[in-house]
Amino acid sequence: MCGFSGFLTQPSSWPIQSAEVLGRMTDVLHHRGPDSRGIWYDAERGIGLGHRRLSIQDLSAAGHQPMVSACGRYVIVFNGEIYNYKALRAELEQQAQYTWRGHSDTEVLLAAIALWGVQATLRRCVGMFALALWDRQDEALCLARDRMGEKPLYVGWCGNTLLFGSELKALRLHPAWRGEIDRSALTLLIRHGYIPAPHCIYQGIRKLRPGTLVW
Repeated sequence: MCGFSGFLTQPSSWPIQSAEVLGRMTDVLHHRGPDSRGIWYDAERGIGLGHRRLSIQDLSAAGHQPMVSACGRYVIVFNGEIYNYKALRAELEQQAQYTWRGHSDTEVLLAAIALWGVQATLRRCVGMFALALWDRQDEALCLARDRMGEKPLYVGWCGNTLLFGSELKALRLHPAWRGEIDRSALTLLIRHGYIPAPHCIYQGIRKLRPGTLVW
């Protein structure tokens, strides 16, 4: 199943304990990924990514996340499965020479993004997924969700910090978290029996809509 969490904030707002905070945000998702845990952060840019892994496509450490692309430009945390990743891998091998580290769909996804770009790659992907991708060259964060919305992704601003993750419990562990109830979302819950996307029970937090790519 896997799960990830992260935040993007002003570098001047990055306290010494931010790595510890990121670790707690990641560890609370242990039930989603009991096989391994990883965090990656750049204090100078104010970005942190955490991942809990359930090993499926590649059981080795070569599938560990957060994963950095071979070119070093991109860092990704990924939850889901790309069903056609073998076909994508074969297509990549026809267009460029690669020395693959392992056999995970995440590595194929990163290689495709490095060669084709984010939008073109996601249009080719068949699967269920949510992801957070940090572009180290452009210093830009990309969040995306599959077309059917099978994998969850919550995102929102709390002050000058952008929080995101697979579950709300991860966001709640960041010190910038406010947790104020959104009364309009509460009304939707009473009316429909659930809270439809993009609304969330907490103010400022949204469920990323299915098929959405945001920068």
